[in-house]
Amino acid sequence: MPKIRKSCLQRFSEMKADVCDERRSSQMVYPSDCPEERNPMILDEIVKDKRVRLKEHKARIPEAEMRKLSDEALKKSDRPSDLFYENLKRPGISIIGEFKKASPSLGKIDSKIDLDERIVQYDASVDAISCLTEEDHFNGNTEYLKTIRARTSLPILRKDFMIEEYQFYEARAIGADAVLLITAILDDGMMKDFYQLARELKLGVLVETHDEHEIERALKIDPRIIGVNNRNLKDFSIDIKNTGRLKRYIPDGKVYIAESGIMNDDDVKYLNEVGVDGFLIGRALMENEDPEALAKRWKSL
Repeated sequence: MPKIRKSCLQRFSEMKADVCDERRSSQMVYPSDCPEERNPMILDEIVKDKRVRLKEHKARIPEAEMRKLSDEALKKSDRPSDLFYENLKRPGISIIGEFKKASPSLGKIDSKIDLDERIVQYDASVDAISCLTEEDHFNGNTEYLKTIRARTSLPILRKDFMIEEYQFYEARAIGADAVLLITAILDDGMMKDFYQLARELKLGVLVETHDEHEIERALKIDPRIIGVNNRNLKDFSIDIKNTGRLKRYIPDGKVYIAESGIMNDDDVKYLNEVGVDGFLIGRALMENEDPEALAKRWKSL
């Protein structure tokens, strides 16, 4: 009989016996099961602070009003609903260039050029923009994204810790084209509901994972774009080879994005060999005086 190629889900089933041991050793967070294995980490603090900020946002603009603003923005928008996805799935390597002012691991980021110049350079070199809107740990905010939206036609990913429906209506209202779903902070039901809501609002979705278990969970909602974060969200250490290790679990036809830790030509060459479709790059572009030239060079490697 001819050999039948194993599906990704079959491969996941075969590794079930080893998954708990691996999870204990990695000390990652898994919201949908084994809560006793959950460890306190910076991610918990970020989510806790986000809940406080959301109360402030709702006090300024109640959810009913935010839904109306979202509906109005959707009706007025003449932007293609799948622009984020379409830009990332084009032939060759795609780059999501990030705007962020700080991070828990780096502190304040020293941008070498001002916002207007960065937008001009990104417009000439990257395929999409990622904008941090988290206030307490990344020094972002929604006004930051609105400022960028007014200056570029590139699709913008709202990069934040999305834990309530309110944030999705807000994302549409402020001009985002896509949102980030972080598997580590959402249970399976939340991921399914949030993904459906985002698509109803004509928002693209980048589903972020970090290990085999999170990829298995992410595939249940059949996302078109899957990202692998090379940063461990417990201790913020980076292993660029995490993207390569997990590539075999990504089904054909998905857009595969490498996130975090892409700092030099060797990283880019390695990820090209692995077979990713694109990179999300923050620090390397933010701290470079000529991000346009850097992005173009990395696309050509």
